[in-house]
Amino acid sequence: MGLTIGVDIGGTKIAAGVVDEEGTILETYKVPTPPTADGVTEAICAAVSEVSSNHTIEAVGIGAAGYVDDKRATVLFAPNINWRHEPLKDKVEQRIGLPVVVENDANCAAWGEYRFGAGQGHEDVICITLGTGLGGGIVIGNKLRRGRFGVAAEFGHIRVVPDGLLCGCGSQGCWEQYASGRALVRYAKQRANATPENAAILLALGDGTAEGIEGKHISEAARQGDLVAIDAFRELARWAGAGLADLASLFDPSAFIVGGGVSDEGDLVLDPIRKSFKRWLVGGAWRPHAQVLAAQLGGRAGLVGAADLARQG
Repeated sequence: MGLTIGVDIGGTKIAAGVVDEEGTILETYKVPTPPTADGVTEAICAAVSEVSSNHTIEAVGIGAAGYVDDKRATVLFAPNINWRHEPLKDKVEQRIGLPVVVENDANCAAWGEYRFGAGQGHEDVICITLGTGLGGGIVIGNKLRRGRFGVAAEFGHIRVVPDGLLCGCGSQGCWEQYASGRALVRYAKQRANATPENAAILLALGDGTAEGIEGKHISEAARQGDLVAIDAFRELARWAGAGLADLASLFDPSAFIVGGGVSDEGDLVLDPIRKSFKRWLVGGAWRPHAQVLAAQLGGRAGLVGAADLARQG
């Protein structure tokens, strides 16, 4: 199969891109994300039509945040769009006249990294994305593992603290409440309130108060040596690494790939994640250790992965 299109549905924009068999994006087109569910469907079709005008396209892959059924056709539930058992594949196919595959967005990103990014050369990889929340994907034996009902790898909602912090999913103690961009900001605010003398750089980058701290301030302050910012990253990494150790007990991959906005800080966060992983890995002194790798494709992973999954059929 030749050229395919990948669609990445974001909170503010929908991006469609023409992708070749080597994972190279040849052309992209972006439209604002509409506020309504029907509007999102129409915007997907408009973006696909626009970006495909100069190319011969074989199929379209759509990455959607939410639960996608085992047939890769229906969005069972989307937290940020009012899709409940939404037949997205059929609706888009009827409008654009091309085969469509719908997949969870984190699965798309995991597949993109496995095929064209940090996962190349590995048959068994687990991907996690440390963004606002925590997502993931499973590739075992060179195949994307989606589970019987299509909703596997919701790693962020593994409960790591019984009766812990309330999560947006309605449960308590979910992993993403302790290892995510939101968690990082919470750690920094708590520590800045407790020891403002150790957060001078961090506070100066914001409005001078702990409540004014944002993620971008923590990254910059940590690079400048701010003790509170560095400690906030270490706390996030402690939880992230411990979670990877648990996933190693389940899946025993050769590599973990860490993506998402938090991972953009490179070794500032990855080195302490590796240390925590080593600390909590059961039997770690006697067993091989999976590599903990930084994602390579950045924001392109989901789009590229969706396009390649459409090529796979």
